[in-house]
Amino acid sequence: MTNLLFPDNSQFWYETLRSMSHIAYGGADFGEVVSTSARITEGDYDSWHDEWLATADRVAAEAGKALAAGHPVSARDGFLRASNYYRSAEFFLHGHPCDPRHDHAYDRSVACFQAAAALFTPVIEPVRIPYEDTTLPGYLYRADTTGTPRPTVIMHNGFDGTAEEMHFFGALAAVERGYTVLTFDGPGQPGPRHHQDLVFRPDWENVITPVIDFAETLPEVDRGRIALLGASMGGLLAPRAAAFEQRLAALITLDGLYDLGQTSVRNVPGDREEAERLLRADTAPELDAAYERIMTQDATARWAINHGMYVMGVSTPRAFNASYLDYTLRDGIAERIQCPTLVCDAAEDEFFKGQPEQLYDHLTCAKTLMAFTAEEGAGAHCHPGAMRLSLARVYDWLDDTFRIAA
Repeated sequence: MTNLLFPDNSQFWYETLRSMSHIAYGGADFGEVVSTSARITEGDYDSWHDEWLATADRVAAEAGKALAAGHPVSARDGFLRASNYYRSAEFFLHGHPCDPRHDHAYDRSVACFQAAAALFTPVIEPVRIPYEDTTLPGYLYRADTTGTPRPTVIMHNGFDGTAEEMHFFGALAAVERGYTVLTFDGPGQPGPRHHQDLVFRPDWENVITPVIDFAETLPEVDRGRIALLGASMGGLLAPRAAAFEQRLAALITLDGLYDLGQTSVRNVPGDREEAERLLRADTAPELDAAYERIMTQDATARWAINHGMYVMGVSTPRAFNASYLDYTLRDGIAERIQCPTLVCDAAEDEFFKGQPEQLYDHLTCAKTLMAFTAEEGAGAHCHPGAMRLSLARVYDWLDDTFRIAA
C-alpha cells in the first residue's frame, strides 16, 4: 500500500497502517491516527512515543469521564482506542537495555484494555494460564453466557504484538461468528517479558500444551474443535506447536513462516553452514562490526535487532541473529503437522516474502494457501488495512473446516 504519511520511512508508515487497520474492530479512529502522525517527526523514536502517548492520554481521560458520567458504551470505545495508542507509544522503546518509559505505556495499554473488556457483554475475562512455575496472561471471550461448548480459537501474537492487540486482529471477529476465544501472551511476548523476564523459546509446543490444558477446563470450549491461530512470528510458533500437540483440530498461520534462520544468514558471508558457524562462534569481530554498520544505515534493522535482543534475552546483535537459527520448521518438523492448516500469504510482505509458500510446500496434512494482494489493500505483512476482508476469508475457511470435521 502506498506510503501516505511517512514517505521517507517505511517503518513508521507500516506501524501507522497497523494502527489504522485496527479501526475495523474499534481500536482506532482515522482522524486520531492522522492527526497524531502529523505531529510526529519522521524517523524520531522520541517524537513517536511522545505524540502517541499524548493521544492515548487524551482519549483515555475522555473515556474515564464518560464512564463516570454513566456512558458505558462511549467509555468502552474510548478505552479500546487508548489501549491501542499506548501500545503504539511504547513500540520503539525496546532494546538492550530498554528505555524506562516502556513499562508505563505498556501498563497503561493493558489497564485501558481491561477497563474496556469489563464493559463488553459478555465481559471479556482476564485469565492467568498456569505455565511451569508461573502463569501467562490472557483473555477469555465468550459468545454468550449459556456455557455451551463452542468451537474455539486459541490465538497469540508474534515478535512484537500483544494479547490485547489480538482483540482487533482476530478475537472479536471470531466471537462475532460464535466462537469461544482464548488469547494469551507467551514467553518473550509483552506481558511475560515486561513483568516476568520470560524470553522467547523455540519449542513452542511446551507453551501451547498448558494453554490447551487450561482451555479444556472451560465449559465454553468444544474439546474436539480447537483451532490455533498465530500472527506474524506466531506464523512459525503456532505450526511448531501443532507439529507436536495432537489435540488441535485446525491451524491458522497469519502469515505462514518456515525458517527465521533465513533472515539471520541473509547478510552473512558463505553458505548456510558457514553462516551458522560464524553466528554461533565465541568471537566474530568482522561480523559484529557489520551488524553495527547495518544498524547505523537501516532504521528497520536497528529496531528489529534492538527489539530482538530484548525479547530473546541476549546482549549483542550477533547473539540475536544466532537465536533466530533455532526458530525453524526444517528437518521434518512441518511434515509432522496433522491437522488441516491454513497458510496465509501477503503478496508484498517486506519481512518474510516467499516463506508462506515454503511452509505450504512442506506440509503433508490437508492444507490451503490463501494469498492476499495489494489490489485488495491486503498485500502487506499480516494484511494491515484489510482486517475485515482478511479475517472474513480466514474464518470462512475455519467455519468450513469445522463443519466438515463435525
